[in-house]
Amino acid sequence: MEGLTAEQVAGLVIAYEPVWAIGTGRTASADDANAVCAFTRRTVAEMYDTQTAENVRIQYGGSVKPANIAELMAKSDIDGALVGGAALDAAGFSKIIKF
Repeated sequence: MEGLTAEQVAGLVIAYEPVWAIGTGRTASADDANAVCAFTRRTVAEMYDTQTAENVRIQYGGSVKPANIAELMAKSDIDGALVGGAALDAAGFSKIIKF
């Protein structure tokens, strides 16, 4: 984000996906995912300011599926989901995006 203004950063969407979750079907616990998203938000606040950090959208993307979307979205620092393989099943994807 070096070289970006606070206004530019405030419009960003940042996605976090653990490398061990890519294509494995494994997901971080909602608490663990939220902790990383919170760390990311705190880092933005340290680099810019609290308002900028609050405006950044932080998404979690590690094997998001209908069975875990509610728990993930209930967390304070997860603003959305980056859906991968679950998007291949139309019925399941529909449940995720309607959440």
